[in-house]
Amino acid sequence: MQDFSMSAVQAVLNGQLAFCKFLSANDTGLTGGHQAGIYISKPAISILFDTAGEKHTNKEKWVKIRWQNSLVTDTRFIYYGKGTRNEYRITNFGRGFPYLCPEYTGALFVLIKDADTVYQAFVLNSDEEIEHFLDAFAIGPTETNQLIDVARVHSEVRERLAMERFIENLKVDFPSSEEMSRAAQKICDEVYGNSEYARSNPDQKLVDWADQEYRLFRVLEHERYSCLITSGFSSVDEFINTANQMLNRRKSRAGKSLEHHLAALFDANQLHYQPQAVTEGNKKPDFLFPSQKAYHDQNFPTQKLLFLAAKTTCKDRWRQILNEADRLRNRPKFLCTLQQGISAAQMDEMEAEGVILVVPQKYINTYPKEYRDKIWTLSRFIKFVQEVEESNG
Repeated sequence: MQDFSMSAVQAVLNGQLAFCKFLSANDTGLTGGHQAGIYISKPAISILFDTAGEKHTNKEKWVKIRWQNSLVTDTRFIYYGKGTRNEYRITNFGRGFPYLCPEYTGALFVLIKDADTVYQAFVLNSDEEIEHFLDAFAIGPTETNQLIDVARVHSEVRERLAMERFIENLKVDFPSSEEMSRAAQKICDEVYGNSEYARSNPDQKLVDWADQEYRLFRVLEHERYSCLITSGFSSVDEFINTANQMLNRRKSRAGKSLEHHLAALFDANQLHYQPQAVTEGNKKPDFLFPSQKAYHDQNFPTQKLLFLAAKTTCKDRWRQILNEADRLRNRPKFLCTLQQGISAAQMDEMEAEGVILVVPQKYINTYPKEYRDKIWTLSRFIKFVQEVEESNG
């Protein structure tokens, strides 16, 4: 049986208004009154009509409803106000309509208004579907039969849906590392609403983006490889080749991910820089400030040149950056990393070589206590670059 819970959540998030209720015996015809249609409570009438019905008159509206992403019905919304009646119902589903029969009693009915006469509806009939939907909006079973407050949707659900949309729209199995990083940044900013952190709290934003990309990559891996892993491999060689392919892709992504996120933060803070600029001997530091042209201009003051290396982990690889820019051999060498802690001996070696670690604020406490005041936060580094640029006039 297909699970429609996430489709229903997505439709609610994209729609104008949404309503949910458990279908009663009267709604599904179990009591013999099925022809009366689905009852809608008065606090939710705005999903049916712009204005309330008037007593002593009937009021109706014809709409198209797409059910479970497939079946479309011409259906009537009606207010019964004549005589002793004073109620709102949805009627006219067409011959052989499958979702209002006794076995759907107790199912969760979800109605979404997309436009004035265009609607979607879902009937979630399994415990898992119902729980997934209600949990997504933090709705308790007693809080149904009313309009849905989309502001209550869990961030984790928004994130999952955003990742699924990204994967569905891919034209390739695995996009470039740059595209993955951009997607992770967009998802993170839209779901959690803290895009301003790129300027006000770049340390946290770097961690958030990196974590988001890791989760996105894992979901994409699961999507691409789960069937293969479940069905098994025809040979040991096939297993080894697949495993190596996955590991190599992980290493490649992780290595470039930090650079992409740093570049986005530098752009947000309007820094002048050049990634992978060429220095002596075709060496390419990850970031050169302000540019390759300035670096090779002997009239440009050396003290106003900076370079930053980016390495996800630096425990053993930090020495690779020492000779990336000969002109800055005797200047501080900045190294941004997501490494959480290295030994005091390694810190001593770095200091002796003029290497200054740049680490997200939350990770500094993982380093030896006596060295923490020598580690720069990303925010401090960005402000330093801005000050140097301002002094350039």
